[in-house]
Amino acid sequence: MGRSRRLLGRPGVLAWSLYDWANSAFAVTVMAGFFPVFFKQFWSVEATAAESTFRLGMANSLASIIIVCLAPLLGALADQAGAKKRFLLFFAAMGIVMTGALYLVAMGNWVMALILYGFGVLGFSGGNIFYDALLLSVARRQHYDRVSAYGFAFGYLGGGLLFAGDVLMTLYPEAFGLENAAEAVRLSFISVAVWWALFSIPLFLLVKEPSSDNAVRKGWVSAGFRQLAGTFGKLKQLRMTFLFLLAYWCYIDGVDTIVRMAVDFGLSIGFDANNLMIALLITQFIGFPAALFFGSIGGRRGPKQGIMLAIFIYLLILVWAYHMDSVWEFYLLAMAIGLVQGGIQALSRSLFARLIPRHQSAEFFGFYNMLGKFAVVLGPMLMGWIALLTGDARLSILSISLLFILGGVLLSLVDVEAGERAAQDRDLFPS
Repeated sequence: MGRSRRLLGRPGVLAWSLYDWANSAFAVTVMAGFFPVFFKQFWSVEATAAESTFRLGMANSLASIIIVCLAPLLGALADQAGAKKRFLLFFAAMGIVMTGALYLVAMGNWVMALILYGFGVLGFSGGNIFYDALLLSVARRQHYDRVSAYGFAFGYLGGGLLFAGDVLMTLYPEAFGLENAAEAVRLSFISVAVWWALFSIPLFLLVKEPSSDNAVRKGWVSAGFRQLAGTFGKLKQLRMTFLFLLAYWCYIDGVDTIVRMAVDFGLSIGFDANNLMIALLITQFIGFPAALFFGSIGGRRGPKQGIMLAIFIYLLILVWAYHMDSVWEFYLLAMAIGLVQGGIQALSRSLFARLIPRHQSAEFFGFYNMLGKFAVVLGPMLMGWIALLTGDARLSILSISLLFILGGVLLSLVDVEAGERAAQDRDLFPS
């Protein structure tokens, strides 16, 4: 506990963690919470449940494809320009503006809703490339697990607090001076934009981005392209890093698909939207202490063991979801997801940080985010197509288990100590 207080007492660590508090409002209230419900019941009201699931899945996939194409290049450019914070500011601003603009979309205009949502996801996901890379600027290697866990824990708590307030607005709109629940949901998009903007400020003021040995004043665009081209060759030499990326690609597909499609799945099998919002709140508030717990596991037993435990629990969750038919079961599943979701995300980020050269963090985290988002291209698309072709949402959710199994098998082959030694080899990566 004393060590945790000392780490959080450092302005850079706290300010960095608060950005997760800020942008998690989008992940919870928009991506996981109100947007799927409002899209199905307000913007896409004329469509069947399967059609709206297909549309939402395709929107998530398209936004992810764009990030897949841009992430490694953006990371390389940020390394060369020494501009992680500037790139983060651009993408955060995009996400904030697009989220707020959802308030203006009229009923039935599902196309505009998906366009703004897609750009919001692009801002959220693109910003995370540079936010993740700044972990190496605010923490020492031995503290990666704990500091990464702080970020996700703050995200669960901050996102959960705002979401709780927004849920209260939708349940009791008259108490807030609103006409109905629809107006409350629309206002929640404004609240997310304000929250995201306000709590991002400490990072930009207090996190110091050290000048990189690679940073150049002129020609940084061409240098970024050259660095990107060279990274493919370096990944061949960093065999454990490459193997971890393959494992991460598989299992994070399942994690992110569950995050984005769980509420839609609950609606498709007949659960009430209000019950689903309560379940999502349960996930958020359990996720706060659970992320800290997994951070301590990473510090004591190593991040790989913690990730393997989380993968096993996710497999049990999916099998249970296939057979689920009662709301109380959905609540229990929400609790189980809350126990592992933040942990697997935090430990994956800290494990990857151990396996990459420090002076090229944004570039390598560009690849990390590219694979994560490419996985989310496949997951929602898979769920959407299976739901459309079979009309059975249960089959679509069960298929995600294959990705966790493959990810666990690949992760078991990763030798973390060998990967760390290779990443720190200065002869391989001269500055």
